[in-house]
Amino acid sequence: MLRARYRPELLLLFLFLLSLPLVNPWVRGDGVGYYAFARALLIEHNLDFTQDYLHANDSFRGPHVDESGRPLSQFFTITGHLDNHFTVGPAMLWSPFLLLAHGGVLAARGLGSHVAADGFSAPYRVAMALGTAFYGFLGLLLSFRLTRKYAGERWALLATLGVGGASSLPVYMYFNPSWSHAHSAFCVALFLWYWDRTRPARTLRQWVVLGLIAGLTLNVYYPNAMVLAAPGIEALGEYGTRLRGPDAGRETPMKLFGMHMLFGLVALVCLLPTFLTRYIVYGSPFESGYVPLRDWLWRSPVFLSVLFSANHGLLVWTPVVLLALGGLVFLNWRQPRAGGPFLAAALAFYLFIACYPNWDGLSSFGNRFFVSLTVLFALGLAVLLEAAARWFRRERVAVCCAAGVLLLLVTWNVGFMFQWGTHLVPARGPIDWSEMVRNQFEVVPQQMASNLRKYLFKRKAMMQEIEQSDIEQRKQKEQSGTP
Repeated sequence: MLRARYRPELLLLFLFLLSLPLVNPWVRGDGVGYYAFARALLIEHNLDFTQDYLHANDSFRGPHVDESGRPLSQFFTITGHLDNHFTVGPAMLWSPFLLLAHGGVLAARGLGSHVAADGFSAPYRVAMALGTAFYGFLGLLLSFRLTRKYAGERWALLATLGVGGASSLPVYMYFNPSWSHAHSAFCVALFLWYWDRTRPARTLRQWVVLGLIAGLTLNVYYPNAMVLAAPGIEALGEYGTRLRGPDAGRETPMKLFGMHMLFGLVALVCLLPTFLTRYIVYGSPFESGYVPLRDWLWRSPVFLSVLFSANHGLLVWTPVVLLALGGLVFLNWRQPRAGGPFLAAALAFYLFIACYPNWDGLSSFGNRFFVSLTVLFALGLAVLLEAAARWFRRERVAVCCAAGVLLLLVTWNVGFMFQWGTHLVPARGPIDWSEMVRNQFEVVPQQMASNLRKYLFKRKAMMQEIEQSDIEQRKQKEQSGTP
């Protein structure tokens, strides 16, 4: 009985373990900044990022380092530190894995090994990449556990697998593990799962735990603040209920307000790592290092471009999200008290990204910002699949049809990820859809198998080729004047 109850979780675990050979211990791009917080504190015991700049991948190091191998002066802040506007949260989550790797390296060196204990050698990078994959898996596991509360278990499992394979998550869970998005998917899933699990009545301890999770979620990725719209909508409803009349089974409005203040205070205290690192690097705990808020697109949000642009539009790059959003709308219509907060969180996140100047994610597979909402996409997709199943006379037929549709979406996404990763389509800027579709049917089937073998057995050489291709594409864009 116990084994049957946990069979879906065991299946997810089995598939995760089977996927581990895809983990790519690679630090590049934005990942240089995220990983620098973990490595500098572990090895240098400070926030001196000089070695991280010097050991970065070529496309990062080129614009940041001069010919003599020194970081360019414009990248130093007023505190004398090198610029690092990336969040400290991923480093916090990597720390257990990197501490184990560091202990192992030191022990091996004591036995005569020559592996460098510098944070850049293979044991550290492998530990980082495995940690990222692990958090991505936990994000999917928590997504499944939340989703099966609102849809049947088989639909929850199908939706979790579908979103896990047909979204942008695999790129940042395996291929670019030094970026923050898999961690973000985990934290948002943990927050929404625990928030939903403890409503409608939370104890003092549960409010504290929820605040701790919220603080971690914001340390990992600032846009995740938009997910707080879910408890915000819940709070408005609770205040309205209590103000309409007393209820012996509920807290008074003042007591509820006190719990909300406690939640906010705990979350704020948990943000101390962010405030402290901002103060050290930039001289102010409130300086993010990102585009100033005054320069955002408040008067001209790009609502349609975020969804439909060839430049990493969310719905056209990862169409499974369209089905998921339809499911969230349906859940809100069927169960507004349950579905309303979830839909509000998704809408708030969307509005936030639509106002962000770099809304396209620059170098991004799909719109990578929305990887944070993996749990909401799984929830919406499961609800939609279960609703659609009612049109079938036999549930087995409905399951087969749903599995077939999701398999097509996953297959399409795998081919698209292959094109993006090998630069058959540009990593930055808009793509040519006709070329992309032609590649899916003509190029990908021919090259996929050989490149997979190369990825598994000659990965270092393949990553060098991809890096060189990326540099050449950027040079071509610069010469043509394309942003």
